[in-house]
Amino acid sequence: MTKSKGLLLGLLLVSWSFVAAARFVVEKNSLMVTSPQELRGKHDSAIGNFGIPQYGGSMAGTVVYPKDNAFACDEFSDSFRAKAGALPNFLLIDRGDCLFAKKVWNAQKAGASAVLVIDDKDEPLITMDLPREDDEAAKYIQNITIPSALIDRKFGEQLKKAVRSGEMVNVNLDWREAVPHPDDRVEYELWTNSNDECGAKCEMMMNFLKEFKGAAQLLEQGGYSQFTPHYITWYCPQAFIVSKQCKSQCINHGRYCAPDPEQDFSTGYEGKDVVVENLRQLCVFRVANESKKPWIWWDYATDFHIRCPMKDKKYNKECADTVIKSLGLDTEKIDKCMGDPDADSDNPILKMEQDAQIGKGSRGDVTILPTLIVNNRQYRGKLEKKAVLKAICAGFEETTEPAVCLSDDIETNECLNDNGGCWHDKASNITACKDTFRGRVCECPMFEGVQFKGDGYSSCEAAGPGRCRINNGGCWLGSRDGSTFSACQESGNDKCQCPSGFKGDGVKTCEDIDECKEKKACQCPECSCKNTWGSYECTCSGDLLYIKEHDTCISKSASEAKATWVAVWVILIILLVAALGAYVVYKYRLRSYMDSEIRAIMAQYMPLDSQGEVPNHSHEDHA
Repeated sequence: MTKSKGLLLGLLLVSWSFVAAARFVVEKNSLMVTSPQELRGKHDSAIGNFGIPQYGGSMAGTVVYPKDNAFACDEFSDSFRAKAGALPNFLLIDRGDCLFAKKVWNAQKAGASAVLVIDDKDEPLITMDLPREDDEAAKYIQNITIPSALIDRKFGEQLKKAVRSGEMVNVNLDWREAVPHPDDRVEYELWTNSNDECGAKCEMMMNFLKEFKGAAQLLEQGGYSQFTPHYITWYCPQAFIVSKQCKSQCINHGRYCAPDPEQDFSTGYEGKDVVVENLRQLCVFRVANESKKPWIWWDYATDFHIRCPMKDKKYNKECADTVIKSLGLDTEKIDKCMGDPDADSDNPILKMEQDAQIGKGSRGDVTILPTLIVNNRQYRGKLEKKAVLKAICAGFEETTEPAVCLSDDIETNECLNDNGGCWHDKASNITACKDTFRGRVCECPMFEGVQFKGDGYSSCEAAGPGRCRINNGGCWLGSRDGSTFSACQESGNDKCQCPSGFKGDGVKTCEDIDECKEKKACQCPECSCKNTWGSYECTCSGDLLYIKEHDTCISKSASEAKATWVAVWVILIILLVAALGAYVVYKYRLRSYMDSEIRAIMAQYMPLDSQGEVPNHSHEDHA
């Protein structure tokens, strides 16, 4: 080892010595065992620092322990993908022999929906982290999408014993309280770096900035969030300040340092170039914030990466100023904010950044890049647009989240993948999977005005009025010879019941009842029975006529004679009624005529009340 390399190694070990002593907070989520009864209860599990935890939501599943490959360090030959309608499978594996990320990757490829790793020693829970530098791991880490968690040894052994004994072990992973929500605004910060030549991690960071920019600006402009960018620096120990390594990696006389981008002091850019650009980006944020447009930082960070990359030798102040001016910011204000990088004194901006690295409250020290903090809790999981947005949206108190959290643009739709493991009817394409930003929920739906009922995972059945319109209510339906019969009844209960003339469970089968063989019809001696689908036909021998109401046969001639006499009697009755009516009219008119004649005769001999007295002239003649 050369002297310069020895100094470099010593510098790095001393410079990062604070990491080993740093206070690291393990972020936990709740794990509830729902069965078997003897294991019911809540337990802590430490969220893995990769994959996609379901922030703000929960996830139910069945615990499965592999018959072999218990450490999951090799690819599985068995599949752990849940069958349609069944709960997702959570793979229980042992710690040891290989990287945490590799275990989870192998489990994901085998179809597991989540991973529970059993600790191999009795100790407080730790965070399953990504490997610092591993070329092989870099190939698959970014493709891990399932959540994972570490559970303590004693609890893990209990789960393992229950699974091995044939018990059905169901658990519920709950991330709803993993992010606090103290008010109606989410405060989050991203610890990042302007270095774009540090390999896979830098590429991941830059890609995230570009993908997340639109959503971040939307939240910020709506007043829903308060974002703050941060940059990690470290100091150079006093004994190494005059060394070539510190001079190339630090500004302000060893107070603020960053590693060499190419890990080679003889070529390319130096660590101090990275520190200066980090400082510039902090000042861009400050100046933009003063103009009430803090979201411009996202434009600068992404535009600088695109227009001023190290590989094109444009990672410099000249290119940076071009980007700043294009965004309408004042370059002089930003230069003033940055101060003098050669001054032997503290830089107030970078000094604040170093102080902010120290954990406060429930947040531990920031020791790695990138690190995302949401409402003072460290985000665990993949640095990917939709996953991060889910964590940020989980930081809002329920019912106070903005509409943007429920939009299709930013929401992760778990229902697109095998209907989220929920019930699904292929015939009508109805699913019980309901997607929210807090995760999918298996809940029987309402479809075309008809409510479905069930557990949402394995069954949902149409219930209530209109249910027969949807797949015939899940009941039997049959057609033959132009006739259609259904076991679905709109009235009464929601059970399937075979119609009259059929027997069966009403769901899958309804078989025609042979009324003739079962002697339920046509029992008269003269009757002849013929079975039909769903009914029967009865005929009578000779000229007899079948009367269904009485299940009997009568003579057609007797019937005709009877009908004739009935007709005769009807006619006679009609004639009699007509004659009686004519007689009554005759008698009435005759009586009226006689009354008028009598009155006329009497009027000639007797004065009526209506006539005046007739004068008597004979007395006057004889006076």
